Amino acid sequence: MNAVILAVLVMLILSLLRVNVVFALLIGALAGGVAGGLSFADTIAAFTGGLGEGATIALSYAMLGGFAVAISRTGIPELLVQGVLKIVNKDGKNSREGLAKALIILALLTMAILSQNAIPIHIAFIPLLIPPIIHILNELQIDRRLIASVLTFGLTAPYILLPYGFGLIFHEILAKQMALAGLPIDMADIPKAMALPVAGLAIGLIIAIFFSYRKPREYNEVSSIEETQKKKASLKDIIVTVIALIAALIAQIETDTMIIGALAGILVLYVFGAMKWREADDVLTEGMRMMAFIGFVMITANGFAAVITATGAVEPLVSSVSDLFAGNRGIAALMMLIVGLVVTMGIGSSFATIPIIAAIFVPLAMEFGFSPVAIIALIGTAGALGDAGSPASDSTLGPTAGLNVDGQHNHIWDTVVPTFIHYNIPLVIFGWMTVMLLG
Repeated sequence: MNAVILAVLVMLILSLLRVNVVFALLIGALAGGVAGGLSFADTIAAFTGGLGEGATIALSYAMLGGFAVAISRTGIPELLVQGVLKIVNKDGKNSREGLAKALIILALLTMAILSQNAIPIHIAFIPLLIPPIIHILNELQIDRRLIASVLTFGLTAPYILLPYGFGLIFHEILAKQMALAGLPIDMADIPKAMALPVAGLAIGLIIAIFFSYRKPREYNEVSSIEETQKKKASLKDIIVTVIALIAALIAQIETDTMIIGALAGILVLYVFGAMKWREADDVLTEGMRMMAFIGFVMITANGFAAVITATGAVEPLVSSVSDLFAGNRGIAALMMLIVGLVVTMGIGSSFATIPIIAAIFVPLAMEFGFSPVAIIALIGTAGALGDAGSPASDSTLGPTAGLNVDGQHNHIWDTVVPTFIHYNIPLVIFGWMTVMLLG
């Protein structure tokens, strides 16, 4: 069996069996490395060599966690909770619950979309917004799988389609790697090529909202950060918190790093007295604990990717697909999308997957006679596939980090499986349709 397929299968099976994702990634990498012809020592060396690539991300999320807890202790989230509960508890409860649910879903979807293009903070808003409203979600009996699906859509669809913020980075990587592989393209063609695949994502979101997770789901009320550290927010706290959020955003955009952004926000809270200096250690420790899981997974995923690259098993996998379905463009396109899904599921990042698959997919697709726009759709969709349903993707890890603050949201079964079903399957179908229509 091909080393890439084996590594990803081992990782996915272990994850579905509720083995911790970090251990699943490690064991999958070891299995794939040895199967790919590397010695055990070389596999370990490749894995540990790749870990450093994830250190910056891990520290970023740890700092974000600290900032999130600092915000929560100002008392601002309590104002939000009280405001929504007033709506719910008034006369005409059923209609007001429906309105509250709709407003929460719309607000989170809007914030997630803006976080990719207009306000490029990616998942930084999740630990700030989700933990404070867990009590509201419980009160309204909203299925957290729905919230995970809403957040993941907003974290993926905008950057795939629109060339702004993270979308610009994604489009530039796609154009650059295709040019390096021998097919220069016009970046203006990327939104045209990705419009239909994104429509598939939108259909998946509609199914999740109106069919899959519309029924109430009960959760136990567990003491959270906001409930154990309640503080009545003053007007000064509100003003300082807004300044801190703006400072964090500006610092992140100017320095292009979440680490400095979170640090700037925390410093504003402390300098202007919304938080006490003596509480700094407790706040940062609690925040790091909240985001530790996502950090360790991202570090491990980088080691997994390094092993996959070291085996050199991606190119033989694609070549075997080409040989098997030579002459049948439709099946060949479908299989290339599935190969992209397999690779991205293990790596967890469309941005990191495109350089790996573009060098192989471009000449292969040209050999099958696909048009440049069809090849854009093929590679863009193949790269984006795992981002919406991989255990190692920050587009799934981010929602889990926020929704599991009280230990009642499982990463695999409550985030990864729902997003895989509602987004990856439509992406394959609509991506294949796009390639064939533009072919």
